[in-house]
Amino acid sequence: MSASTEEQLQRTPLHALHLELGARMVPFAGYSMPVQYPAGLMAEHRQTRESAGLFDVSHMGQLRLAGAGAAAAFESLMPVDVAGLPAGKQRYGLLLSDEGTIIDDLMFVNRGDDLFVIVNGACKAGDIAHMQERIGSRCQLVPMPERALLALQGPKAVNALSRLVPGAGKLVFMTGGAFDWEGADLFITRSGYTGEDGFEISVHESRAEALARALLAQPEVKPIGLGARNSLRLEAGLCLYGNDIDLTTTPVEAGLNWAMQKVRRSSGERAGGFPGAARVLGQLDGTVDVPRKRVGLVALERIPVREHTELRDAQGRRVGEVTSGLLGPTIDKPIAMAYLESALATPGTRVDAIVRGKPVPMEVAAMPFVPNRYYRG
Repeated sequence: MSASTEEQLQRTPLHALHLELGARMVPFAGYSMPVQYPAGLMAEHRQTRESAGLFDVSHMGQLRLAGAGAAAAFESLMPVDVAGLPAGKQRYGLLLSDEGTIIDDLMFVNRGDDLFVIVNGACKAGDIAHMQERIGSRCQLVPMPERALLALQGPKAVNALSRLVPGAGKLVFMTGGAFDWEGADLFITRSGYTGEDGFEISVHESRAEALARALLAQPEVKPIGLGARNSLRLEAGLCLYGNDIDLTTTPVEAGLNWAMQKVRRSSGERAGGFPGAARVLGQLDGTVDVPRKRVGLVALERIPVREHTELRDAQGRRVGEVTSGLLGPTIDKPIAMAYLESALATPGTRVDAIVRGKPVPMEVAAMPFVPNRYYRG
């Protein structure tokens, strides 16, 4: 990264710590972020699968929605049950455009007094402007740029965190709560984006480095960069905004039907009423065409297939494109996500990826590629 590029990028509260730990820094979402540490991507990936890894995800946006009408207002932007989410519970959500395509994916928690929302770093300015315009008169939107966000992921994350924050281990997947660590207020959710058990920890920027050092001092924990975060989430079958979902894709095309609860679907108690509802509900009902679907692919030869690679059928016709792809460190095979014509989205279907002009046979596979290991109690 050149000096001029580095100067233009924002820094998280852990920037100096990343440099001290020998991280290779890259531009990401407008920030200077660690892509890997000296141990390397493969070792960091295995560390998270087998023990615990600490990720800096402070580039992501954090905000509060407050006021009596906050849940109803937020629900008017998404095909998601917000009003019915119990206090202490977390849910995945999708901000939609008026065309029913995905502006961003996010996580939110009902904290009783407010909704705590986490959005993607590259989208946060646009998301907040969108929310302010659409629902700013119905609730308070409070951006929280003073908060850092750490993700502690892996099967031994609970051991490490429980030593520092007693009680955090009682959380189960997709729940959250307020905790104290040496006088610092934390908001912790048992969630993440690796497919492993783990936690996301919101902490004031002034205490972020001290908390990160305390976590890294635990015998189970090592620092992990963006490279392993990407390979872990792809093995887990999780979408990366900007690659696998964006303003051209609808939730049904992306296979995110599970994120739209029954109460918001046709004939549900609070059906529709969100941007693009006619198209999205029609695709769910089968009355509106779904021309393509997101699928998992496994290469039948040991050749990694990267994003934007063209996919062809047996007749040589273009039928889709890869959106994410790499050699899965755990599964030890080249894996990918792609959009394919809906008729070809059935597991077991063969297609060819065109890599440097040559066909690489791939097979549609069920996701996740590696089973999720969330702690559900």
